This record gives sequence, C-alpha cells and structure tokens, in this order.
Amino acid sequence: MPASGSERFDVYMERCLYGPDGFYTSGRGSAGRRRDFITSPEVGPLFGAVMANALDKLWEDLDRPSRFPVLDFGSGPGALVRSLEAAEPQCSAAWDLQGMDRAHSEGIDTDEWPDLTNGVIIANELLDNLSFRIVERTPKGFAEVWVRDGIEELIPTDVKLDIPVGTRAPLLEAARGWIEWAMQSGAAHILVFDYGMKTTSDLATRGGWLRTYTSHNRGTDPYVTPGSVDITTDIAIDQLPSPDLVSTQAQFLSCHGIENLVAEGKEYWRSHAASPDVQALRMRSRVSEAEALLDTDGLGGWLALRWDNNSQ
Repeated sequence: MPASGSERFDVYMERCLYGPDGFYTSGRGSAGRRRDFITSPEVGPLFGAVMANALDKLWEDLDRPSRFPVLDFGSGPGALVRSLEAAEPQCSAAWDLQGMDRAHSEGIDTDEWPDLTNGVIIANELLDNLSFRIVERTPKGFAEVWVRDGIEELIPTDVKLDIPVGTRAPLLEAARGWIEWAMQSGAAHILVFDYGMKTTSDLATRGGWLRTYTSHNRGTDPYVTPGSVDITTDIAIDQLPSPDLVSTQAQFLSCHGIENLVAEGKEYWRSHAASPDVQALRMRSRVSEAEALLDTDGLGGWLALRWDNNSQ
C-alpha cells in the first residue's frame, strides 16, 4: 500500500498542470505550451495551409455537407485556427471552425461540444499532455509509480504491460479515453498529430519517453518545483483505439500537397523579389517552414493518426 500522503503519478501530474498552482492555472503556461516549445502550427502558416487541403479532401469525401464542423481541440493561442482561416479552403464556405483550449483529462464532457455531425476534430500535440500513469516491470512483477514529497514509491500493481524487465512505460488511460470520447461526439474523423511510437514495448526499450518542458528547454525530471514545468509523454499507438490511418507527419503533409505549396511560394517570391510585399515574404518563408515540418528527426517524424467514425 502507498504511504499516507502519496499520489499516483497521474494524480500528481494533473495537480502539477491544472491544480490551484499548476503550470497552466497559475499563468506560467498561460500562453499555452507554445511558450515552452514550438509545435507545427507555430512554425508558420504552412502547416495550416496543408491542413486546409486535407480538410477539403475530407469534406469532398463526405459529399460536401452544407455544415462542416471543424474543432481544433487544445488550440492554445489559436495559431492553427488562424492559419486555416487565412488559407480559405473550399470547405470554409460550409465549415464551423472553432478552437477549444482545453487539454486536461478531468471533466471532458462531450455535452459541451458543438454538434460535430459530418465534422472533424483536430488534436495537435494534445494526447501527450493528458495525465498518464507509470508502470515498471521489476524482476518480481509489475509496480506503479506513486509520488510523495517529490520522491517516487514503487507500489505493486495488477496492471501488466508488454515491456522488458527493468523498464518503465506510460499507461495512457486518459489518452485512450479521449479518443473514445471524441468518437462518441459524432465527428466523422479525428486527426491526431503527436510524438510517439507504435508499441509500448518500443517506448520502454528506447526510453526517454517522459518529457518536461519550460522556456524552450527539455528536461526529464517532473519533480523539480511542481507546477513549474509542462509534463508530457510519447504516445504508444497500441494503447489507443486502433486508428484507421497511421503515417508520419512528413508523409501526411506530402500526401496533402506541401511540395506544391512550397513550389507556389518560390514562384511568387521570384516574381516579386525585386519589390517584395508582405505576401512575398510569407511565401518565401514556406521553404524554411517545410524544412522544419518535414524533418524526420523532428516534427516530420511525429505520428499522424486518423480515426474514421463508421457510423457516419
């Protein structure tokens, strides 16, 4: 049994992020996670332009419904929503585009969401921020991490994960629950972008899946001044409901026309380089944005997952 005053890791994490003096509720994360590291929409508007192409394709596949809800869940300061609006895709004539800046796992209630029938939910680097448990496989069996005064306690557990002896892995109950809730919302498609690997065993063997961020620096110790850092984990696909499509972010972006958008940007710059306007500078930046978004050692290597609601 855990000692008096101990918290299971996911409870500790929830308090550190969303408690009275948590990372987000205190204002330290008031600008969203984007103040502490850069996500794809913050690289520049190119990610949103490619996402607009993807949304057009999904809208077409749904036979162009007259109402097309698009919800960016965990939108932070709204960079993705702004870039989608600026791209003006064909589906924008029908979409109801909204951002919902809500990441924590407690109290997610689909009754609060708009009617998402024939719609799409986008979650960019959201699942990794939902509170997770930590399980270790010891020579004597499985144990779970509890926390008391910044010190870990290993408590025997009936939970079993497919990981080697001497390793740890996250238990992603909240992330799995979020996908299930999203499917229950009635949306036709769920699009998720996040860092992770295919299996829990892969994560445990590789290690380094526990992440903290603050002021653009990455760490691994979540017990340093609780509430002062963001706490995240790599995602293991085998702990989630089985996706209908799995790819890397680079593959997803290539499939939806990033190379054509970059070529368009280069051509616009060439024709305006002698007297560049603001649009020319934006189009020129597509080259450097694409390099960052397609880098397979960075953002390009992130997972791109899609769930299709077969009840549509």
